[in-house]
Amino acid sequence: MTKQCRNTLSRHIAGLMALAFILAACGTPAATAPTPASIQTEATGVPPTAVPPTTGAFKPVWYAPAPHPYFEEVRKGVTAFEANTGIKVEQQIGPDWTQGSQNQRMEALAAQGFNAFAVYPADASGANGLYEELTAAGAHIINFGTSTAQPTTASFAVATDVKAAAMQATEELIKAMGGKGNIINVLEVLEDPNTALRKQGIEEVVARYPDVTIIQEVAGMTSIETAVQKISDALSANVDRVDGIIATGYTPSVAIAQVLTEYRARGGQRQIHAVGIDTDEAVMKAIADGVMDGTIVQNPFGHGYLSLLLLKYLSEGYKPKADAYFVNAGFIFVTKENLDTYQQDILKVTEQIKSEMLDKYLER
Repeated sequence: MTKQCRNTLSRHIAGLMALAFILAACGTPAATAPTPASIQTEATGVPPTAVPPTTGAFKPVWYAPAPHPYFEEVRKGVTAFEANTGIKVEQQIGPDWTQGSQNQRMEALAAQGFNAFAVYPADASGANGLYEELTAAGAHIINFGTSTAQPTTASFAVATDVKAAAMQATEELIKAMGGKGNIINVLEVLEDPNTALRKQGIEEVVARYPDVTIIQEVAGMTSIETAVQKISDALSANVDRVDGIIATGYTPSVAIAQVLTEYRARGGQRQIHAVGIDTDEAVMKAIADGVMDGTIVQNPFGHGYLSLLLLKYLSEGYKPKADAYFVNAGFIFVTKENLDTYQQDILKVTEQIKSEMLDKYLER
């Protein structure tokens, strides 16, 4: 962050000047997952397990840099937190994936008196300058969904271990391929801090198998339409030798489901295995129909709920325990065999983390 930005933030906080900011439209949500009993909202008719109200001024913000279906799933956890605690959370989605936009809007929120931020950083390194300014002014910050580069003034990162998830997805794909063959690796947005880790994890697993090769890498999936076109082109170019396709992003996973479904409908005879990520309806139907082998299911509900709960505890005087920065929100691999039970399984992880939070992650 430039010196001018720092000075601007200081003047905003000192004067509590309200600045204008842009709230972008949201992405299309995926299917709603059931909520575990202890964090049910009032809409379910089941009383939630009470969380003691926060004492003092606690003004939390949930901030995502740009519209994406993943963020809509995270917001379900934020909404459940609001219902369970009675605490209003300012929910903001920015217009793009640039750190400059995130700086401007979060500085404006700080100037309005918001003092606790659950944030998906637009840039893993660039966000740290912003975080340093906000924490110096007394705010608490928690990354959700990914982490900023270390060292960081963010207190925690509540996220999937994305490299481990990508590695398991690759292992599952290679297993389905019989331990040999050619793979098309479909990445999403290279600017996303998680993409480099996912790419690294895939390549590390492939390197263990001498009879497995990545024959093409495709990236830049800014929309489903773009992803469908790029994956269709890659499939056409390699249709006589591709044995598997892997996607570690939401958008390309949906596109793979569409492309392979169309390939089967046109009478395509080659068996092409595929593994994706997340739970879009198209992906889950492709698994049920045998078009895709499986998908990695993250815990976006937990990313939202747990990051806000941690901020609440920090506002009450709790401090992070040493070496407790990363809160692994968990993931599972879903196939046709566990399509009916995976939602309860992943939500149990949120319950487990919630129950052990004060012992494992925080101290007075």
